[in-house]
Amino acid sequence: MADDSIAVVDLERCQPDRCNYECKNYCPPNRTGKECITLRGEETDEGQPDQVRISEEICLGESCGICVEKCPFDAIEIINLPQELQDDPAHRYGENAFSLYGLPAPQEGKVTGILGPNGIGKTTAVRILAGELEPNLGRHEEPPAWDDVLEAYRGTELQDYIADVRDGNVTVARKPQYVDQIPEQFDGNTRQLLESTDERGALEEIAERLSLGPVMDQSIEDLSGGELQRVALAATLVRDTDFYFLDEITPYLDIGQRVTAARLIRELAEEENRSMLVVEHDLAILDLVADTLHVAYGEPGAYGVITPPKSVRNGINEYLAGYLDNENMRIRQDRIEFEEHAPRTATRGDVLVDYPDLTKSYGDGEFTLEVEGGQIRENEVLGIVGPNGIGKSTFANLLTGNLEPDEGNADLDLDISYKPQYVTIDQHMRVDAFLSSITDQFGSSYWNTEIAQPLQLERIMEQNLSDLSGGERQRVAIAACLSDSADLYLLDEPSAHLDVEQRVQATSAIRRYAEQQDATVMVIDHDIYTIDLLADRLMVFDGEPAVRGRASPPQSMRAGMNEFLANLEVTFRRDDRTSRPRINKPDSQLDKEQKSEGEYYYAP
Repeated sequence: MADDSIAVVDLERCQPDRCNYECKNYCPPNRTGKECITLRGEETDEGQPDQVRISEEICLGESCGICVEKCPFDAIEIINLPQELQDDPAHRYGENAFSLYGLPAPQEGKVTGILGPNGIGKTTAVRILAGELEPNLGRHEEPPAWDDVLEAYRGTELQDYIADVRDGNVTVARKPQYVDQIPEQFDGNTRQLLESTDERGALEEIAERLSLGPVMDQSIEDLSGGELQRVALAATLVRDTDFYFLDEITPYLDIGQRVTAARLIRELAEEENRSMLVVEHDLAILDLVADTLHVAYGEPGAYGVITPPKSVRNGINEYLAGYLDNENMRIRQDRIEFEEHAPRTATRGDVLVDYPDLTKSYGDGEFTLEVEGGQIRENEVLGIVGPNGIGKSTFANLLTGNLEPDEGNADLDLDISYKPQYVTIDQHMRVDAFLSSITDQFGSSYWNTEIAQPLQLERIMEQNLSDLSGGERQRVAIAACLSDSADLYLLDEPSAHLDVEQRVQATSAIRRYAEQQDATVMVIDHDIYTIDLLADRLMVFDGEPAVRGRASPPQSMRAGMNEFLANLEVTFRRDDRTSRPRINKPDSQLDKEQKSEGEYYYAP
């Protein structure tokens, strides 16, 4: 195989007990007596003895690809690497395993961002920079000495940093990606967790900024996803370290909490000369928080490339365009596009249902939601926005019948397909068996094209539900919701744990389903990009989180977003190149102008 190609075997998908080694038997070099595809054997360090390995020296490369086509479980990839990759990888996990090319360069007193799809090596890069993983420069069989690693980075922005990592002179605080795993690792309340990490005496100030006062004495296991996210961020930022690695700061946070977190991170970088590296999929927040941006691209699970730093605006725009200018590299065939005009015009379909005024209280002195009656129209996508703890999920559960209102009648005589906010899976069955139990359309041409492909389900169909990652569970849950036969499809936070491309593809799948099936969809989400791409009209919740909430009737996108963003004192503009939503800098001239005109969601 040429030096610019790699062979990857997904050991989780390779199932020799269920195949006849078609890859090995049909391999052209094997059929001429060469040992290109062989069994790993009893002495293997990775995988099982009866799983296969591929010799990259003998393999004919992507031009052959017979083993890829013959493998019944899609466990093999033969990939031609971009010709622009002249250097050795920073790290390769092993034979026929994932390779990472390039590393981000943390800068003192700056916020460095990384943008790229899931499974592309962002977390691997963070582990290397955190000193948790020694880079092997692709030499997984005989890892190089640290002096050789340092020599490889001599003359680069990373030279001094790598030397400090080698010498143990770098201290690191790292916020994990999946905060829902924290209760499994810590037994105690919020105060105990935060006090155990407070090395700077900054706990009181940061807890106040992140509005953690009401949960300080609550058990960690009783916290919601949004509360866990803010606790994890606080536990990281109160540490006294050289570098802070923040892996996804926005899941489960509402837009106000996201902006607050972004501003806090920027202040710590600027005022205390702290160095931050943020991995994030919310482009509006990434745009707000980062000083420079590294774009990550490649083939998820096979190889990833992290570019040199770019300006944040250019990096995001190039990523959306699918073409990296300096690298002369096309990373995606299709552009991710936003509508150039003002928010989408509301649909004028017939009324699907009139819902009445509703009230739901959780008890004396507990949270109370008041819903003003309104109309849901046929063939529309209705967006629902508002802060956390304001009653959006309560409203969803009133509609589905999971909760009974104290006042009003929520029996709408509708079949509702519901994807809840938190996707928990305790069924021990395969993805394909689960989805086929929901719809007779499973596996049909339409279902594959409109649901399975955009939600990237093909490669996880034979996995067990309990083994899926957070993003994979989310995509299966969206597919399950859309696959059911219903009058109304209600999805609560479908963007959580999805990367940018997955969010756009999921959004497109939801939108197309509504249009092609004449379906009515309600979507609760905090990602402004998702709402911007998806919704015809908007329903706004406001009030005092965890105390009282009020839901206004559905209204136009412009009116709804102006009402919602005015409560947060946040204004958005459109990027003049891509039309993507961008948050205005607080108190900037454009921010002041839009606020004075009452146009928080793009000036018309």
